[in-house]
Amino acid sequence: MPALPALPRNDDEDDPAGGTVRRIALLSVLAAALPVLYLPGLVHNFFDLKIYMSAMDWWNSGQHLYDYAQSDPVQGTLYFTYPPLTALLLRPFGLLPLWATIALFSALSVVAVVVTTRWLVLPLIRRHRLDRWFTLTVATLLVLALESTRETITFGQINMLLVVLILADLLFAVPGRRRWAGVGVGLATALKLFPGIFIVYLLVARRWRAAIVASATAAVATLVAAAFAPQASWRFWTHELWATDRVGRLDYTGNQSLQGMLSRLAVPQEPAALLWPALAALVVAYGMWRAGRAARARDWTAGLALAGLVGSLISPITWTHHVYWFVPALVVLVDTGLRARATPGRSRRGAWLLAFAAGIYLPITYGVVSFQKWGVAPEPTDSPGEFLVRNMYVLLALLLLVVLPIRPADREPQPEPEPPASPEVAPNGQTSPDRLQSR
Repeated sequence: MPALPALPRNDDEDDPAGGTVRRIALLSVLAAALPVLYLPGLVHNFFDLKIYMSAMDWWNSGQHLYDYAQSDPVQGTLYFTYPPLTALLLRPFGLLPLWATIALFSALSVVAVVVTTRWLVLPLIRRHRLDRWFTLTVATLLVLALESTRETITFGQINMLLVVLILADLLFAVPGRRRWAGVGVGLATALKLFPGIFIVYLLVARRWRAAIVASATAAVATLVAAAFAPQASWRFWTHELWATDRVGRLDYTGNQSLQGMLSRLAVPQEPAALLWPALAALVVAYGMWRAGRAARARDWTAGLALAGLVGSLISPITWTHHVYWFVPALVVLVDTGLRARATPGRSRRGAWLLAFAAGIYLPITYGVVSFQKWGVAPEPTDSPGEFLVRNMYVLLALLLLVVLPIRPADREPQPEPEPPASPEVAPNGQTSPDRLQSR
């Protein structure tokens, strides 16, 4: 989110009617922008969800799950690539009418956006005494407008459901040292592998028990899936997991990972073999070091944002709908900017931070999917402008790894203890009986 246009509760006390009109106008503009942003994305026509359901029909008919293939005019042949656990959870949806599955997945994604935005923004609302419902509504509309959210909904992806598991764990269970801390991250990892980066995050945060619980949960969930689908599990873990060509072409503009950037620079040749592993190792070392620092400073939002951005960068293929992790990063930037503005002598820094948050938000709202003229054509990136546009998410993620602030932990002021009252002394030098009784 860029600088949230929410105001302290008392800002409109002198002109309540005018303040209400301004807020209604702002909400109306944001709500009206959503159809304009979503209409181009509707050409996706729930493409990914339809692949999932076709693969379930194929599997239910007795065919091997990972033999399912579907031609694609842009990227050639596409396959079902999720782990067997996800396939087992998707299988019942294959029995529903397609329209019902689409409606259900879309509704769940929107609910997940509302819930996770509330989790992230409520601390900011309390800290800066913002109008609760107005700020939550603005923030939710802004998150719904993001390209990553639009692509998740219009492709029919499951990303936001995984985000709910991860944020519930890392914002509540892990900071509170709950006994079930790590379960959400473990389940998300068993469902889509990418969230495994958050197990590494738990290790660098020195939350050893949560890391063990997450690893054990992922392992147990995977073994349960293997018990129900042994053949599919063996095939996935021994072969399909390592075949990245099943997911799509690396040089496709929608692949916003380090390897995608290097592939676009080198196409039609392959990038140098050791270049991607070397860059990925540097990103992991630096990014997880900062994520660990944030966690140990109890800035859990910054920590999970940094870890998520690291995972997006080092994954061989990171579609734009995978990169939700700009959202918590923007919350940190907005909060830091508002804190600075409220601090004497630091208002200019606060204004710059809020402007920087807006500068991050705007390009990831329009996004890179709009620039489809490059597609996967075997043409190298040969101009600075093209390089910036085709690798926008990669470059912004790298920038945030370096500059995202780590906030000091909030500490509630403790009341000063009252000094013990002196006993009342009677004229004869003895303690008053009334005072002794009161003690």
